[in-house]
Amino acid sequence: MAEMTLAQLTVLLRECAGEEEGVNLDGDVLDVPFTELGYDSLAVLQTTGRIERDYGIRISDDAAAEAHTPRLLLDFINESLSAPAAG
Repeated sequence: MAEMTLAQLTVLLRECAGEEEGVNLDGDVLDVPFTELGYDSLAVLQTTGRIERDYGIRISDDAAAEAHTPRLLLDFINESLSAPAAG
């Protein structure tokens, strides 16, 4: 996978942590804070854990904690996806 899209991320958010009633994840949510989307830090960590397992990448807990919006999380994910494999 060259790059994760917002659509792929929202699917994983729904699978890992559900979806808050009244929140439309299919809208323009790139810069909406996760807290406004109904996701706390644990939900983001659960999602990043799933992404790490599914895609064989590492996202530090600090990076996940600093990613307050889907755009920031996608930046960290895509940076990890494009990094050369170690070893």
